[in-house]
Amino acid sequence: MGYKVKVELYFSAAHKLKGYKGKCESLHGHNWKVEVTIASGYLDKIGLLVDFRKAKSMLKSVLNALDHKRIDNVPYFKKRNPTSEIVAEYIFSRYKSKIKPPMALESVSVWETPGSCATYYE
Repeated sequence: MGYKVKVELYFSAAHKLKGYKGKCESLHGHNWKVEVTIASGYLDKIGLLVDFRKAKSMLKSVLNALDHKRIDNVPYFKKRNPTSEIVAEYIFSRYKSKIKPPMALESVSVWETPGSCATYYE
C-alpha cells in the first residue's frame, strides 16, 4: 500500500543534439513540460504525502537553472547530449537531493512536445 503525488511545471529552453542527423541537430527551442512523481507508504499527521506547493517549489528551484537557457551551455551538459532522456536524468538528480525519507522520488518525465515524453527513474 502506498501513495503517489505528481506535480508538473513548465520551462522554456533551447538545445541542439550532438550526433543527430536531422532538424534537431540545429539549435531549436521547446516549452518543456516536467512531471515529478513522489511516492511513500506514509502520510504526515494531517494526511499528506507532501504539500503540492512545496513539491512545486522544489521543482521550480531545479528548473531555474534551465529556464530560458541554452541547455547545451549548462555545465552538466558539456559532456552529455541534451536529449529529453538526459534532461529528465538531470532534473531527477537535482530533485532527489531535496526529498527526505520516508518520501522517495519515483520518476521524472519530460515532454518536448505534447506527444513526446521521456522518463527517468532509478
